[in-house]
Amino acid sequence: AMEPPLPLLSGTAAILLLLLLLLVPLAFLARRRRGRRAPPLSLLVVAGSGGHTTEILRLLSCLSESYSPRHYIFADSDKMSEAKIRSFEQKRAEKFSNSQFTLDRIPRSREVRQSWTSSVVTTLYSILYSFPLTYKLKPDLILCNGPGTCVPVCISALLLGLLGIKRAVIVYVESICRVETLSLSGKILYYFSDYFIVQWPALKEKYPKSVYLGRIV
Repeated sequence: AMEPPLPLLSGTAAILLLLLLLLVPLAFLARRRRGRRAPPLSLLVVAGSGGHTTEILRLLSCLSESYSPRHYIFADSDKMSEAKIRSFEQKRAEKFSNSQFTLDRIPRSREVRQSWTSSVVTTLYSILYSFPLTYKLKPDLILCNGPGTCVPVCISALLLGLLGIKRAVIVYVESICRVETLSLSGKILYYFSDYFIVQWPALKEKYPKSVYLGRIV
């Protein structure tokens, strides 16, 4: 069955999110040396199964054509995300003629009910796999919302920054399903993301670094 069209963000939340995502590249560009390239900004989007891709595409629907190209990364065992992304980008191309995007798969860092011991091994492997890909893409901005795949990708981006190769701004949006506790990915990336957005006030109280914008997806 076909999925219903992506709903619009609630008015106030959409405006706040759009302002935030506009300020991110402006602040980022202000730190660049004079003479280096101006927008558009390269955007890396981490998609994932279990509704993560649907939520992230709702967020992308409010972004302008300045965020291009869009590089999508998802797990190699994810059977649904590619079709959703291609459908979204096809509709976007009708609005923006110069729309550009890429698709890449990486090994899943952790399967459902996988033991913690083996998860360490698979996560390390996923990081090693992600690093050359992130190096090739060199995104200006990374947008993710909780799939386990975002952890190795963001760690790879952080390593690029530490090595002085490329500094990417990481924006993490916790899933609407997380009301009182963060996801495992959120607990890790809370300390490393530049902007950490939650959708419930209880999470804002527990995690003061986070930004609460209300329900945005």
